[in-house]
Amino acid sequence: MKTLLLILLSLSSLLADKLLLLDEHRTYLAAKKQITMCVDPDWEPFEQIITTPKGPLHVGISADIIALIARRLEISIELVPARTWQESIQFSKDKRCDILSFVNQTPVREQWLIFTEPIFRDPNVLVAKQGSKMITDLKSEKLSIAFPRDTAMFERFSKDYPNLVFIPTYDEAEAFTLVAENKADLTLRSLIVTAYTIKKEGLFDLKIVGKPKEYENILRMGVSKEDIMLRDILNLGIATLTQADIDAIVNKHVHFTVEEINYFTVGFYVFLGLLVVIVLIVLWNYTLQRKLRKELRKNEVQTHHLLQKAKQAELSLVIGNISHQFRDALSKLSYINLALMSKLQKKQVIAPEELDSATKQVETSIEFMSDTMHTFLEFYRPTTQKTHFTIFESVQEILVILDTKLKQSNVHVAFSVQDNFSLFGIKNEWMQIWLNLLNNTMHQASKKAIKEVKVRITIDKECIVFEDNCLGFEPDILENLKTGNCERLGLAMCQSILEKYHWKLTFSNTPKGAKVNLYH
Repeated sequence: MKTLLLILLSLSSLLADKLLLLDEHRTYLAAKKQITMCVDPDWEPFEQIITTPKGPLHVGISADIIALIARRLEISIELVPARTWQESIQFSKDKRCDILSFVNQTPVREQWLIFTEPIFRDPNVLVAKQGSKMITDLKSEKLSIAFPRDTAMFERFSKDYPNLVFIPTYDEAEAFTLVAENKADLTLRSLIVTAYTIKKEGLFDLKIVGKPKEYENILRMGVSKEDIMLRDILNLGIATLTQADIDAIVNKHVHFTVEEINYFTVGFYVFLGLLVVIVLIVLWNYTLQRKLRKELRKNEVQTHHLLQKAKQAELSLVIGNISHQFRDALSKLSYINLALMSKLQKKQVIAPEELDSATKQVETSIEFMSDTMHTFLEFYRPTTQKTHFTIFESVQEILVILDTKLKQSNVHVAFSVQDNFSLFGIKNEWMQIWLNLLNNTMHQASKKAIKEVKVRITIDKECIVFEDNCLGFEPDILENLKTGNCERLGLAMCQSILEKYHWKLTFSNTPKGAKVNLYH
């Protein structure tokens, strides 16, 4: 009996290593001659394409698993190199390759692919900067999230979470970098990719802040839709894979340790595990209060940090505008000075009224330059100090900063102040709102060749209305704005600022142009 068992185990091992195909399968493969495969060239540790003296080489977890499947099926699979994942997707659509290596099954991909049985499962996790809060409900968050283009999770998330601002990237590394550099709040990546990238790139200021349910990577091979026989052959090879096969390949690339458990010591390990959990709970309780206080302070500072980043994005444009304003004022001073010097050199008499007029012009120019610089410095100085100010006052100060730019764009701003009410808050934040709205108007005017731009600002305690005559928002942009996606016109910061003060932002078109309502 023992001998028979050993024989069966030996046969099982042999069959697992070399799977016997049916005659119809061998006939198909003989006619097919060559099976080609497209892969993601930059998706470590799952797969990548490296350059070798013998040519491009597919390496990584998926490469080793697919090579094992091919060996057991006794087939050869030829790599079709691509520069990007987007190019591999296009090659697959154009039927330049038979297989896509490691993919999630999605409705979009089902248009041109059929899929094998699952090969590998890996949960997706949300990754953010250290100090970010844990996320349990993404639907209640208004954050930016970086995603590699044409991935299954990009497709699913953009449909399931319209409240998020999506930042497409070309690869995994760019998504992590945007989060590390505070250019995106989050990214969603596979657990294995996240652990591998953080360790390899030294991105230890990143952490996992959530694990969305039902967003597990269930990776398969995608096969050209009409190639059912090839899909069935690959499924035969996949059926031979064991968890031990998968674990051995994963451990080779990400250095996970899988130990065989001695069941006689299970009780000891359970006790040790409980002891570790208790110690962790005690330590967590000890540090929780300190962390909560720290996070509250960080959240407040982060809002102001984002405002400063938005200001810095406008900085070069505004400095250029102020330099024009100073150049105009300095030219006027220079002209007055030269006129007076010319008369003095010619020993001509300078009438008292002429000297008085020149003095007043000099004083006016210097006062204008001083006011402009003071307003500019106040606006760009980081502050969290709240004061009482009027809406009209905050708009007027931005008009001073943008004076020359508004004149060059032939922008005329008119006011209808029905209630010049006061607010208690950070005036710089409200000035940022008017700066964004006016810059968008000037951008639209330039884009649509509006020669004379008219802006009307109606100020009332219940509602502030900003209107222009620049022919309105395009239909697709207006639809995005109405659904809360303000990122396309750079108005996301305006929306965030207003939410702090319990105000709202709505957009519409009038017969002449765009209309923005700010109300509470």
